[in-house]
Formats: sequence, C-alpha cells, structure tokens
Amino acid sequence: MIIRHSKLDLESKQKGKPILVHICCSVDSHFFLKKLQDEFPEEKLTGFFYDPNIHPYSEYQLRLLDVQRSCKKLGIDLIEGPYDFEAWMIAVRGLEKEPEKGSRCEVCFDKRFNESAKKALELGEDKITTTLLVSPLKSQEQLKRVGDEFYKKHGVEFIAVDYRSGGGSQDQSRVTKEEQLYRQDYCGCIYGLSMQRDSQDKLMDEMFSPISNQILPASIEERLEMYRYRNSLEDENKEYKIIKQKFLNYRQFSFKVIKGKKEVIPAYALSYSTLARKKAQGRIEYTIDNVFYFNREEIKIISLEYFNSLGNFKYKNINELIFNSPSFDEELSIRLALNNANYDLSPIIVLQDIPDFKLNIELNSKTYEDSKEKLIEL
Repeated sequence: MIIRHSKLDLESKQKGKPILVHICCSVDSHFFLKKLQDEFPEEKLTGFFYDPNIHPYSEYQLRLLDVQRSCKKLGIDLIEGPYDFEAWMIAVRGLEKEPEKGSRCEVCFDKRFNESAKKALELGEDKITTTLLVSPLKSQEQLKRVGDEFYKKHGVEFIAVDYRSGGGSQDQSRVTKEEQLYRQDYCGCIYGLSMQRDSQDKLMDEMFSPISNQILPASIEERLEMYRYRNSLEDENKEYKIIKQKFLNYRQFSFKVIKGKKEVIPAYALSYSTLARKKAQGRIEYTIDNVFYFNREEIKIISLEYFNSLGNFKYKNINELIFNSPSFDEELSIRLALNNANYDLSPIIVLQDIPDFKLNIELNSKTYEDSKEKLIEL
C-alpha cells in the first residue's frame, strides 16, 4: 500500500510513529528531510545511508561525508549501512546495459528497500521512505511500484511523498546552493556513469586511480579532501565559499620506455606529458644544463638524480618514484622550472641513468577542458 500525503498527515498526528528514511545523497536528503520535519514535526526521523551501488568507494565516502554534515545540521540521527558492493553487482548481473530508470534501477531500489526494512524492523519502526523520491534521475512511479510490492512482502509501509512538483525542484536547487552541498553529477553506479559519459563524449575520469595514490585534479579524491577541509573550517566557525573553476585537465592512460624491441626500462613521465602519435622512436641528440633532448617530439629526459635535486626529493630508484610519486602540484613546479612555460605539454621523462642507445617511447595520455570546485577562505 502506498500512503499518500494526506493520509500520512492524518496517521502521523494519530500515531506519531518514527520513520526510517533511506538516504542516497545530501542534495536530495537535506531538502527532503527538512520538508518532512516541517510538515510532520511529531515524527522522529532516522536517516539510513545504505547505497552499495555508489562507485568508486571514494565517491561513496564523499557522499556519506556530506550526508553526515547535513544530518548534523538538521539534528537527525544517521545510521550507515554496509557497503556490500559485490552483493549489489551480483544482484544487477545481466542488467548492465539497462538505461537509467530501467530494470537495473528497479532491482537496485528493491535491494536497498529490503535492507532498509530490516533496519526499520530492527529499530521497531514500521514506516520507511526514501530521498530518491526527489531525485530528478529517478522515476517516482517506479519507486512507488517497488514500494507497493515491498509492503506486501514485508508489512513495512513505504511513504510516498511528492516534493518535486509545485516548484519543489527549484526549491531543492536553491537549498543546495545555500547549504553549499556536494552536488554530484551522476546517480552513483558504474553502469549509469559509463553510459552517461559515453553520451556526453566525455572521459570517465572518475575511474582513474594511480598506483601511487597521487591525487589528480578534479578527481573524487581531490573533492573528498576539499570537503573534509570544508568541514574543519565549519567546526572552527570560519567562513568560506566554494566556486567553480575552468582549467586544462590531464590523465595518463599508459606509458613505457623500451630498449631495443622488448626490454622495458623503468621510467616516469611527468604530468602533462603528451605525444601526438602516442609513439616515438629515436635517441638523445644533445644536452643543455642537465636536460637531455630527444631527437623526436620535443621529448626531454632527465636523470633521477637531477629530478631529486629539482624537487628536494630522495628517491633511490624509478620504481620508488612510480609507486610513491610527488604531488601533482610538485610535478607542475618541476615542469615549470625545466621549461619556464605555463602551458608546456612536452614529454618530460625521468630515467635512472641517461642512455646512449636507441629508445622506443610509448605514451598514451589526454589533455581536455574541464571544471573543478575550489574552496576560498573568506
């Protein structure tokens, strides 16, 4: 049974029973929870963050972080459910190509509703609802249909309220800006993300995670770091503003240096190194001030020793550099010191020793226009 708004209002005043609210993200939950608080002040609301569909895990952490902040502001208790991502993947197997609002979403709702029902019964509650009801990416009718079936199976009532219509979506957008909430640009799952990026003809850079754990510009990890810092500023009652910034982004897909036909030499390519044809073959032609110039594609090669001196590092070998690389900004500082130019895209390669033999260099990377959030302290 779907409880409509008017019926919920009547029953709430009569019974005053608590409601477990499944939460998907702060953009949906802050507005949704505030509306519930305003309309049903006698109801005790408990937030339940259960979203194993969110991928990658860093994105899950970021959304949880913002939901925790939101619930703290609203005075609502929050429970975190298990991040059983593998179980979710098994549940949606065979539905990978389903479009948004399709069968995969219905299975996803069902899984999250089931877990929410278990938690509600565990807490002695007999009503649940979900902030997905205000998400523009989700079908309310689909949610209500799943909720109807859900009630028949478990006896836990699904509260279907409509806070989208009557200007609700505009109000939600206003609240999001006023509260400076983290506004993600995809629903959460890897399948929806990949289809969305394909349709936009955009790089799915959310899935890049260097083995060195270097934090890349406009990455989820960079946002997570920024929003954690935002929370610390709020704890200290310091003012700030989050703005958008356009810039030239960079991602490196693959890179290797080969001696002869097969011998791969440990090597490291600095950020913003690009090769137009992805491959170059040649040898060092000359050297100036510890920089060795390749005879193809404006490639520059420096030794690890010189790299250490430029950045005041203490790397013992190239593998150590690969697995524990400097920060992105430190690499940009070295690039600027070597080239004295802000927009240089020449490949800069670090080798243990400078070779006197022919090399095959393979570098697949991409530069592209992008935007990112930037926090400014006031």
